[in-house]
Amino acid sequence: MEFERAVLALRAAGCVFAEDEAQLLVEATSTGRTIDRNALEALIARRVSGVPLEHILGWAEFAGVRVLVDEGVFVPRRRTEFLACRGAELAREHKHPVVLDLCCGSGAIALAVRESRGRSPWAVEIYAADIDPRAVATARRNLPHPAVVVCGDLFEPLPRTLRGRVDVLVCNTPYVPTDAIGSMPPEARLFEATHALDGGDDGLDVQRRVAAECRAWLAPGGHVLVEASEQQAPRSVELFERAGLRSRIEYSDDHDTSIVISTNPR
Repeated sequence: MEFERAVLALRAAGCVFAEDEAQLLVEATSTGRTIDRNALEALIARRVSGVPLEHILGWAEFAGVRVLVDEGVFVPRRRTEFLACRGAELAREHKHPVVLDLCCGSGAIALAVRESRGRSPWAVEIYAADIDPRAVATARRNLPHPAVVVCGDLFEPLPRTLRGRVDVLVCNTPYVPTDAIGSMPPEARLFEATHALDGGDDGLDVQRRVAAECRAWLAPGGHVLVEASEQQAPRSVELFERAGLRSRIEYSDDHDTSIVISTNPR
């Protein structure tokens, strides 16, 4: 009965996956076979008001991994699983890869890369950085020691000893053009930090800065991966090639997204 009521409320609010969401909310408020009806109603009310399901649950499913996501922190998107998957494949080319997750948000990409190599914390050397203290606090929960998670602007807070050592740099920069922010779904523009979405006039402001600085941090043969729209991807290639890297676009039909992979010459 409670499940059916939850489905009807969520469906009326326009939730496309009302049944799936209702099941998760019921599970979150259940102990054994007992459902806390008051708690369930409170969660449904929050969801109906537009709060992202992931912020309500406190976690998101990403690339087969459960990622903790605190309120206000960017929710990892399914399309970004392609970037994480390719990053993991490139990391597996190394016996002891060094992976850097810039604009890390919750740390979802680095976590997916690490889990793809098994659960030994020494299988991969992880660094992550974000400018948002809330995101960094969340990423530290997802990426505990020995991972190094720091707060600051792009490369600025990273240890200098990391320069020239990064095998795989994954960077899901904000790439929504400023003028397009207002047309994004309310879940994103009202409940996620604007700086995690806004990429400037053409959406590529942060990528320009990454391209300008990344080569000094990459190991010989190291890779940097960024996500971009289909229209932006050719310009992203130009940015990284001007910085001296060899770049290519890869597209995933399954994830309906483009990424640009750039490689530092040996």
